Amino acid sequence: MSVPDLSGKLALVTGASDGVGLGLAGRLARAGAELVLPVRNPVKGAAAVERIRALVPGAAVTTRELDLASLDSVSALADSLNREGRPVHILVNNAGVMAPATRHTTSDGLELQFGTNHVGHVALTGGILPLLRAGRARVTTMSSSAARFGRIDWDDPQSERRYSPVRAYNLSKLANLLFGLELERRSRAGGWGIVSTVAHPGTTLTNLYAAGPNLGRARPSRQESIMKWLARRGLFVQTVDTGLLPALYAATSPQARGGHLYGPDGLGQFTGGPTELSIYRSARNEADAARLWDVSERLARVRFAAV
Repeated sequence: MSVPDLSGKLALVTGASDGVGLGLAGRLARAGAELVLPVRNPVKGAAAVERIRALVPGAAVTTRELDLASLDSVSALADSLNREGRPVHILVNNAGVMAPATRHTTSDGLELQFGTNHVGHVALTGGILPLLRAGRARVTTMSSSAARFGRIDWDDPQSERRYSPVRAYNLSKLANLLFGLELERRSRAGGWGIVSTVAHPGTTLTNLYAAGPNLGRARPSRQESIMKWLARRGLFVQTVDTGLLPALYAATSPQARGGHLYGPDGLGQFTGGPTELSIYRSARNEADAARLWDVSERLARVRFAAV
């Protein structure tokens, strides 16, 4: 797909040290955007910078330290960016962890998937809200088709009483979707000038299928090997170059509309080119989105501008 000229635009992409985030950052750089890549692992971050510069000679790309599982780390990055005062034109909330076998927590005591995938991104978005408003930014939050199966247990949102790897992941991805939709509603109501979209990559082969599922296991999970087996046969799994397209479309296309979800157009939303999708039934309750927003602000220790 074609991407508009992004010369003079500043883009932040979380989780861009590999996988979909890295591929997406490369496409943004190719379109002329200046990139800031907040990363947890500086070695992987440096390697990502080199890969992008090899793809796009002369690309303006730097890394910053960010651990989304630490609200202190998120706050430190937001404070640094706010001091510099440069408007942000594109923010892609992409980083995540998937389905650890046992329950892990962030440094702030939140269930790892909910805390990293959702709360950390809420904290980052709210922390740099003035820069996003100044840039009239496009904010694209990465969800998953797993959001279809997500349910919020308001009595146990942190899975403290009962933990299921898949159920907790589904919840975190539903939270991503609800946040992206509510951000658009609040931006419109408050005149923030931010366009908020949501995307999902379908079933894209990345190390997400190894890193998360192997946490808490004595033996490696079979999930990665199964995904590779399917990919070799072209069954329900696609490459990063294809999987990044919905997020790229949502983040850059003039035709992508705020408050909408974009994902693959293929059977079951596993693979395919980018298209606008119907909002999943699990995310259609605006009262749930507003309630989650309030809970998330408290957990993220951030306040968005009042409407």
